[in-house]
Amino acid sequence: MNRNPEFEIVKIQKQSHIELPMYGALIEAGFPSPADDYLETKLDLNDLLIQRPAATFLVRVRGSSMKDVGILDGSILVVDSSIDPQNGMIVLAIVDNEFTVKRLVKQQDGWVLRPDNDAYNDILVTPETEIRGVVTACIQKFGF
Repeated sequence: MNRNPEFEIVKIQKQSHIELPMYGALIEAGFPSPADDYLETKLDLNDLLIQRPAATFLVRVRGSSMKDVGILDGSILVVDSSIDPQNGMIVLAIVDNEFTVKRLVKQQDGWVLRPDNDAYNDILVTPETEIRGVVTACIQKFGF
């Protein structure tokens, strides 16, 4: 079903259960604070990122059309196909037989798929446009 080499689609199989430590302290992005250095609970990333496993899949992004919202080249998106797309949501769509990720925006004369990067243009939503799901999370690795 993957018709576009820009995206790699992976179906979720929630068979594993891995709990990672979740610390209760809020972490400062400025100066370090030694206070509140305690473990609050364990967190399963499946529970955090996947609400409906049967309707959820992952895609890896290539390109920069959504960079201003933090979706960068190489990001992995969690997409839920059971959510009804609404104005302002980021969606995975098929336009001209190619996958794209854009923000769904209602305008006076119809709907557009809007990039979050001024270097790209809006895409008019037509009857042939397929919205495949709503992006619910973005996973990103740092390059080290």
